[in-house]
Amino acid sequence: MSTSATIGSVDPRRAQAFRFLACDYAADSGTARLRYAFDDGPELVETIVFPQASALAPARAAAFAQALRLLHLVAGISYYKAGVPTRIRVENGGLDTATAEFLREVYFHGLGEFAYQNKLDLRERLSSLLPSGEGGAQRRMRVRPSDHAAPMPDPHPPFGHLLPMGEGKIGLPRRTLLPIGGGKDSLVSVELCKSIDEPATAVWIGDSALIAACAERTGLPMLNIKRRLAPELFEYNRLGAYNGHIPVTAINSAILVCAAILYGFDAIVFSNERSASSATLEYDGQPVNHQWSKSLDFERGLRAHVQSHIAANLDYFSLLRPWSELAVARAFAKTARYDDVFSSCNRNFRILGDHPSDRWCGRCPKCHFVFLALAPFMPKPRLLAIFGHNLLDDPSLAPGFDALLEYRGHKPFECVGEGQESRAALYTLSRRAEWREDALVARFVGEILPQLNIADLALDPLLVPAGEHFLPARFANLAHAPG
Repeated sequence: MSTSATIGSVDPRRAQAFRFLACDYAADSGTARLRYAFDDGPELVETIVFPQASALAPARAAAFAQALRLLHLVAGISYYKAGVPTRIRVENGGLDTATAEFLREVYFHGLGEFAYQNKLDLRERLSSLLPSGEGGAQRRMRVRPSDHAAPMPDPHPPFGHLLPMGEGKIGLPRRTLLPIGGGKDSLVSVELCKSIDEPATAVWIGDSALIAACAERTGLPMLNIKRRLAPELFEYNRLGAYNGHIPVTAINSAILVCAAILYGFDAIVFSNERSASSATLEYDGQPVNHQWSKSLDFERGLRAHVQSHIAANLDYFSLLRPWSELAVARAFAKTARYDDVFSSCNRNFRILGDHPSDRWCGRCPKCHFVFLALAPFMPKPRLLAIFGHNLLDDPSLAPGFDALLEYRGHKPFECVGEGQESRAALYTLSRRAEWREDALVARFVGEILPQLNIADLALDPLLVPAGEHFLPARFANLAHAPG
C-alpha cells in the first residue's frame, strides 16, 4: 500500500489517541528522530540535524537525553493539532506531574489561536494532562506509558525526573547561542552582545536564505540546524486535517536546549520584547496570545523546567524582555548595517506558498507594523529605500493599519506590538511635516485622533524599560533601553 493510501485511511480528527512513540539520536550523523502516530496509523517521523556535533561526556549525555525527550514532547504539537484527540499516550517513559503540567501549558496556550480559529475547546481535549485533583475529583493524569510500551533502553530515570538539590550542573563554557530570525529584534540583540564582548554564535533553524544572509552579516560564528517535518503531515492537511498556528518559538527553544548541551553553551538568548506577553483577544474566558511562546510566561516555565530537569547551569531568557517594540525599533535604527538584508515580512517565512519578490510584500501585518515602528526613528528616505514604497501613503492599506491601532477590532494574529505603541507612533508622525500629508497619517488625524486621549499617545514613556525579566548578571546592564 502506498504512503498516500495509508495516510488516506487515517483521519486524525477521528483518532482516539495521539501517541508519542520514541525519540532517538544518531551521534555519527548528528540526527535526532522524533516519532509520533495517531492510533495505529503510520509513523510520523520528524528529523533534526545538528551538524558536526561531537561525542558527549557522560554527564552531558544524560542531560542531552532529557533535553531530547523534552523536544519530542514539545515538537509533537505540530502533529497533535491535526486531530486534537482527547487521549495522549507517551510510550517511551513516564512523566512526572511538573512535566505534564508544563506540557499542558504549552499545548493549551500555544494552541490558543488555533483553537479560536477552529472553534475548539482545548480544556476538555487536554484533560489528560491535568494532574489529580484539578478539573474534577474523577480526573487523573492519563499521560503515561502505554500498556504495551517497550522498556526504556537506557539507564536514565523517567522523563521529568527532578534533579537533586544542588546537583544537575554540567560542563558548559560561557558562550551564548543567539537565535537569528531575520528581523530587527535578533539583530538588535547581536549588537548588544557585541557591545559587552559576549561570546555569541548566531544560530538558525531551517533553510531560509534570508536568515542565512542576516546571520552572515552579523560577523558572528554561525550554526545552522536543519529541521524536516514528517511529510505525512502535509498530506493530512491536504486531506482536511485541522490546521493553524502553532507555537514555533517553543519548538525552536527546545531544539536549542539540545544544541546548547551538544555544542557547549551556557546561555540561550532570545529577542522577545515585553509586548509579546500581551494577549491578542479573549476567547471562551481565556486570553489568546499569538505570541504566547515568546511571552514571559513561557520563558519563565521553560527556564525553570530546564534548570530543574535538564541542566541547572543552562540559562534561557530574552535579552529584550524589558523593552517595548518601539524601543527595539529605535535601537535598530541606530545602524544601517542590516538595511539591505533584514526582513520581518511573514510571507518570507512560509513553509509553502508564495513569497514576495523582494524582502517585503508591503501587504502583511508584519510589514505594516515594522514600517510604522521604524518611522519615528529613521529618516524617511532611508525607510522608503528599505520597503520600496511608502506604506503610509497607500489608502488601500487602511484596514491593515486600523488593526494595528486596534481601531474597530483587535490587533492582528501576528508578532506585532501593542495597539498603544502603534497609536503613539502614528501620532508622532502626524506632528512631523514630512509625514502629515501622507494618506493614512492624514486619515488618522481627521478620523481616528478625535476619538483618542492625546495624553495616552506620548512616545517617550513607551521607550522606558519596564517589567519583569530574567537577564543574568553578565547581561544586566543591557536591561536599559538605549539612549
